[in-house]
Amino acid sequence: MPDNDDWEEVWEARVAALSEALGGHMVDAFHAPNPFALGGQADVVAFDLLGGRAYVTAELTGKPDGVYADYELMICHRSPTTWGANLISQLAPYTQEARILAGETMDIDSATPPGSAIRALVFDTYRSFKMFGETYDIRLCIGITEDELRFTFQEGTGPLLAALKQAGVYPFTDLDRRSVVAQT
Repeated sequence: MPDNDDWEEVWEARVAALSEALGGHMVDAFHAPNPFALGGQADVVAFDLLGGRAYVTAELTGKPDGVYADYELMICHRSPTTWGANLISQLAPYTQEARILAGETMDIDSATPPGSAIRALVFDTYRSFKMFGETYDIRLCIGITEDELRFTFQEGTGPLLAALKQAGVYPFTDLDRRSVVAQT
């Protein structure tokens, strides 16, 4: 495990790089009770973004010899909430087993709050950032409805992402929104 000075250097570099990529500054930080390096969940930082709040993991990237992935996970909500931050913090350890690619979907029905219309995530590369001479991505996680998930099976995620953008949903996860595609 890196010494405390190295951890602080990486943390400060990561927050600065994310701040630059997202065009703002960190407004909050959520630290996992058990360190990610020891099998715990990821720390998450929050930024004001597009009139809402973006939550980004702050553990997966770092110095080239000490990275877990070449991206950080991000979820956006129109107002502050802990649900999205908790979700990506809990999802981060999965990146040690499988690479999450832009254009993929993932069922999260059991992780959504009661009454939520969201049943899955679709992933997209939101932006990239540079740190320690390497380029990393910000992998956006957008909550989608059951109809939207079925739509991706037929049409792919590109048309769904376009529909989410056209409807003004992208990049936000609205837990109680209606589908942007016709029921199939």
